[in-house]
Amino acid sequence: MTFASLDDFLAGAAELLAKGPVALIFAEDAVEIASSVRHHANIGFAEVIVFLPEALAIPAETEEAAHWVRHDSYARDQVVDAVNAVAAAAPPSTWLYYCYNAEYLFFPFCEDRRIGEMLAFHAEERRAAMLCYVVDLYAPDLDRDPNAVNLNDAMLDRSGYYALGRPDPATGHPKERQLDFFGGLRWRFEEHIPKASRRIDRIAIFRPRPGLSLREDHTFNVEEYNTYACPWHHNLTAAIASFRTAKALKTNPGSMFDIWNFTWHNSAPFEWRSQQLMDLGLMEPGQWF
Repeated sequence: MTFASLDDFLAGAAELLAKGPVALIFAEDAVEIASSVRHHANIGFAEVIVFLPEALAIPAETEEAAHWVRHDSYARDQVVDAVNAVAAAAPPSTWLYYCYNAEYLFFPFCEDRRIGEMLAFHAEERRAAMLCYVVDLYAPDLDRDPNAVNLNDAMLDRSGYYALGRPDPATGHPKERQLDFFGGLRWRFEEHIPKASRRIDRIAIFRPRPGLSLREDHTFNVEEYNTYACPWHHNLTAAIASFRTAKALKTNPGSMFDIWNFTWHNSAPFEWRSQQLMDLGLMEPGQWF
């Protein structure tokens, strides 16, 4: 189904949002929209909803696999505003997830288990949100793939990830169970990345509640939603394998001519499996085995 606008979608969204989990994909360009839809449908999302500008065509091969909402994903704050609008229209029991095109969610053991099973366990641990690490993917040969996207030959960094305490402006002390995470291309090419965009943590999976609001830095106005674990033990985390940064660095005129290659001595082929991400410490199974 195609909706002419966000308002049009919200007017008829009750049935689509009644049963989750629901994936919201925001298309910033035409790159790998179809594969993003297929991936999230295959891991068990009850509904996949794609927001895309009028200028982008709906891929015929996945037209029936998702719902399509015409929305200006280019404009500043439009993604945040759309996520908040959908969250306000969804019941508190529905899990929502948001990402961009050419991004692919992985969670522990996702090859054998569905996203609904994982979130049911997460809810039993009294968690209403999940920390996701955005793991940069990139093509090894930028002459062959000038936009840095190649699903069949993707690479990732196997080291170079770190975390810093997240300061509380009110007290000057680090916030409890919150960290700022860094690494990947945003760390290696930080001179081309605005300081506010260098973190790789994103609270991408959450349950709505009254008054909840997503902020531009991918955190929420309810501090417990921004924590990586509960006070008594480690919780599940997930990873979003993403070509978004590589794609931006190679299409932005301010950086495209300065970058000839993304590979370095700590690059490794991406295996498209959750175990690799867990082995690299980029995903936490918590108490879920």
